[in-house]
Parts: sequence; C-alpha cells; structure tokens
Amino acid sequence: MTSSVPSGTVTSVPAGTRSTVRLVGIDLARGLAVFGMYAAHVGPDVTVGGPAGFLLETARGRSSALFALLAGFSLVIITGRPRPRTGRAGRQARARIVIRAVLVAALGYALTALDTDVDVILSFYGLIFLAVLPLHRLRARTLALVAAAGALVMPQLLYVIRSSIEGGNWADAVIAGDPLARITGTDGFVELLFTGEYPVLTWVPFVVAGMAVARLDLIRPGIRSRLALAGGGLAVFGYGGSWLALRLVPHALSIVAAATDGGLASSAWWSDAVGDPVAHTPPAWLLVAAPHSQTTFSILGNTGVALAVVAGCLTVADRMPRLMTLARPVAAVGTMALTMYVLHIVVLWFLTDVWSVPAIEDESLRGGLPVLLGFIGTATVLAMVWTRLVRRGPLEYLLHNATRLARHVR
Repeated sequence: MTSSVPSGTVTSVPAGTRSTVRLVGIDLARGLAVFGMYAAHVGPDVTVGGPAGFLLETARGRSSALFALLAGFSLVIITGRPRPRTGRAGRQARARIVIRAVLVAALGYALTALDTDVDVILSFYGLIFLAVLPLHRLRARTLALVAAAGALVMPQLLYVIRSSIEGGNWADAVIAGDPLARITGTDGFVELLFTGEYPVLTWVPFVVAGMAVARLDLIRPGIRSRLALAGGGLAVFGYGGSWLALRLVPHALSIVAAATDGGLASSAWWSDAVGDPVAHTPPAWLLVAAPHSQTTFSILGNTGVALAVVAGCLTVADRMPRLMTLARPVAAVGTMALTMYVLHIVVLWFLTDVWSVPAIEDESLRGGLPVLLGFIGTATVLAMVWTRLVRRGPLEYLLHNATRLARHVR
C-alpha cells in the first residue's frame, strides 16, 4: 500500500547512498507486510499447527499493523523529511496527501464491492490519512507521545461508542443520513470510525507511530538498536500485560470465553483464535490483546512487533549485504505494495467468483500452503520483472500522476 498500503520508493536518491539503504530496508518491511497479508487472506487455517501454523497466526493482524505504521512513514516522506516542507511546497505536499487519501479510499470501496472474504483496509486508510495530516509537522518525540496517548485512550473510547451502538439506534440514524453510506452501500463513516475491522479511532496510533519513526535519523549509530528495544518492550508489555491481566482479574478468561461462544480464550493475549464477541462485548474484552481486538494491549503489542520488524529490515539492508541480496525480491514487492495488495484481492475474487476453485472457496483450507506459496512466488516474480523495467508499480504510477494536480496549489 503506498500512502495507504505504503508505497515503494517515494523519493529519488543516488544509488549506493545511505538514504538508498534506508529506503531499501523500508521496502523490505513493506514486502514482508504484503506476504503477511497474503498469509492471512489466502493461506491455510492456522490450525495446521507446527511452525507453519505459528507463522500463519503471527501474520494475522500484525501484518496490517505493519502496513499502517509504514503508511505513516510514507506520509512524512511526502510532506518532508527530515524537515517538513513549508510555504507553497508544504501546501502542495498536503494537497498530495489529500488526493491520495481520496483515491485510495475509492479504490478500497471498489475492492470491497467485489465481495471477497478480505476485509479491505484501504478505505479506512484514506480517512486515517486525513485525520493525521495536521500532525505532520510534529517532532519524533511529540508524535511518539501522541501515538502512546492514542493507544491508551482510543480503545476505551471506542468501547464506549460501540457499546452505545449495541444498546441504541443512533448509529442507524447517522447511517441513513450519510451520503457516503448511500454511495458505497456500506455503513459509511460509522463503519470507518467505529464498527469496521480497522476503525480509525484505534488505527490512528499505528500511523502516528510510523510518522515518529520517519522523523528519526535512522542512519545514526544506535538508533536502530533503540528502535528494536522499544519494539520488543512494547510487544512484551502489550502481549505479556494481557496475559497477566486475563489471569489476575477474577473470571476474566471465563467471561471472554463466554462472550466469544467458546472461543479459545487462553490464546486471547496474542491470537485471533479467541474469535469475536458474538453479542454484547463485556468490559473484560479490554484485557485481550488479539490482533484485531481494538484494545490498548493489542495496539501496544502490534506496534512493538512492527517496530522490531522495521528495525530488523533496516539492519539487514545496512549491515548484511549477503542476506539483503537474497531478500531483494521481497523488497521489490515492497516497492509496489499497493499494486500487489490490490492484485491479490482481484485474483482471489477471480478464483472464487469466476472460476469457483474449490480449494480457494473453502475458507478452512484455502488450498493449503501450495496456494499461499503460489501467490507469494507469482508476486515476487512479477515485482522483480516490473521493477527492472519501470521505477514504480502500475497503481503507484497512476497515484503519483494523479497527485500532480497538487502543483496547481498556490
């Protein structure tokens, strides 16, 4: 995802410079996020067990969080890094973000209309970008504090709002008068903000955290180590804190299990295997850290994993040339992540609705690892061939050209 599913190389630098190394590391992280989304959407069920099942389960939710964090990184590059653009250049950069946000949201709704099993994230990204744009001039420390505050406050606010929606009909009245809902055939802004799979309220912290990372001097000695330590600490605090809370708070595990109609509550501290509440969401749900649970623990844990992955990819790009040579095909996928994200949804729709391939239609099997490896292998080959011929992916190129309208801003 480019600015939405973070794009590939978004700035031009001479080959071989440290800036190039930094961007290649970010592209590698994007490529891993793409493959994580593939694993979640077309891979086999995590109940296959073993190392494969663990890797598949690790990708659930955390790959989309990594995408969101990298989206924030891209936003800062577009609006000016290391210093925000000012004056006319700044206004044009902000206009570019607005244009991207609108187009990415529209693309997201177009993919949603295909009616696949994928919960498309792009429409949510469009609104998130508009929401965080006023923060683009803040320093890294301030952005980190905003992200932390959002992680601590927003899940509780979302819980209150969702509870009021469950107990009343005000949301229906808002949806009935929402032009976005009428145009898209969805619940419009209520879905984007509160009820969707990626509600803006609890996904803004990921993007803001990515903006903070982009403000750092990533080639300064020790910065990547500190980024990795911060990521590890957040992961331990998020998942470990949830594990402790679910066991220390009386009856928390049994309440979560009952709310999810027998879901695997023992894994609620890290895994989507816990399921979703089937009716009313109890307050004990706020102690869960499952990747899509929209809780403080889950945001902290997922952010920690994303930061650790970014730090690792930057280190590989800068310090491990042999390993980076092997990883370059993954980085190639990252340079055209929006195209590859959209492509896998279109292919999934084609295989299920047009060809009706049984192995793909069966959500419990998804065709097994061969199907997942086929998606990954095809994407890798396409990306390697394309990037040798053209600098940007097809959708990245169209999006870049569309934002040229921002040149008319005075």
